[in-house]
Amino acid sequence: MFNLSRTTTTTTRRLVLATACALSMVGCASTPSTRNLTDTLAQQPALSTFSGLVAQAGLNDTLKTDGPFTVFAPTNDAFKAVPASTMNDLAKHPDKLKALLNYHIVPGKSMAADVKNSQVKTLNGATVALSKAGDFVTVESAAVVSADTVAVNGVVHSIDTVLLPPKK
Repeated sequence: MFNLSRTTTTTTRRLVLATACALSMVGCASTPSTRNLTDTLAQQPALSTFSGLVAQAGLNDTLKTDGPFTVFAPTNDAFKAVPASTMNDLAKHPDKLKALLNYHIVPGKSMAADVKNSQVKTLNGATVALSKAGDFVTVESAAVVSADTVAVNGVVHSIDTVLLPPKK
């Protein structure tokens, strides 16, 4: 049916497999992501606020590097719960915004199944508590509402709360 010879490029093979899956209407394993974390966040409508703030804070380049990183990205609804005065303060103080966003990013790639009850260091230098009970994962007081959105340089977990870093 489809020839996936060794001379075919990886991108071409992925395209052929995706097309074959779509045309055959049979269940196919998903192909590996080719997007970095910046692009992965930008493709998630429910994470558009976080994605926009990442760009505003100048963190896009960080999330395009090899990483790997685990991003605990608050949903748009989570940002709606943040007081307007806090959001205005973050807009006026780029250093505070960057610290807040870096508090949501952990070095290394942690899939939800791999989470252990532990303290992990974030990119802003503070630690966050990770917990798991069955399939339920939390980071600090935030629940993971959508887990394991894989990128080539890490993974994104959508969370229901904006995490506020400890005051220094």
